[in-house]
Amino acid sequence: MNHERLLLDPTAEQAAAARPRLPRPDSLSGLTVGVLDISKARGDIFLDRLADRFDERGISIRRYRKPTVVRPAPLDIQQAIAAECDIVVEGLAD
Repeated sequence: MNHERLLLDPTAEQAAAARPRLPRPDSLSGLTVGVLDISKARGDIFLDRLADRFDERGISIRRYRKPTVVRPAPLDIQQAIAAECDIVVEGLAD
């Protein structure tokens, strides 16, 4: 039996968007760092250690977690990060 297969790309992106990198802050002192867990297995272990390091240095952090690794963060999480944080760290692990 010969079945024709059609692969659909859900992104509809013809070319990757070019975005300039934002400048890094000189210091994290006085800034709030968002820590985003993308829900990938064991990513939380890395982010827990990172959050501990920030805490040891007196750096304010806010934690966020995507409900699933397979989709972008929901709009409410994206908006919270943008409103509540100066920078964000997104972590994953395999």
